[in-house]
Amino acid sequence: MFQVAYVVTDTCIECKYKSCVQVCPVDAFREGPNSVAIDPDVCIDCNYCEPECPVKAIYPGDLVPEQFVHFIELNAELSKIWPVATFDPGPMPDVDKWVDVKNKLPYLKR
Repeated sequence: MFQVAYVVTDTCIECKYKSCVQVCPVDAFREGPNSVAIDPDVCIDCNYCEPECPVKAIYPGDLVPEQFVHFIELNAELSKIWPVATFDPGPMPDVDKWVDVKNKLPYLKR
């Protein structure tokens, strides 16, 4: 496994608030159909994104909880196939239904 600055985890799936995208100074976020990922090659470790996430889906790479460690490699993989994220205000349409759901990886759309 390699070292990364920040990682988007399971909690973002089907929520995708994207307030993190708005504050990122280097366009490190990549956007998929129902989540975002951080490109580890672009992220500059500025920490602007983590406090902006209302669902606490973003972790520093060295503090990723054990249940989300596989998201380190997943962010790297997805950042190579998803386009640069653009900011459009507002979360996913059914965010209230998804915000407290655990173990959402099976719902990730690539």
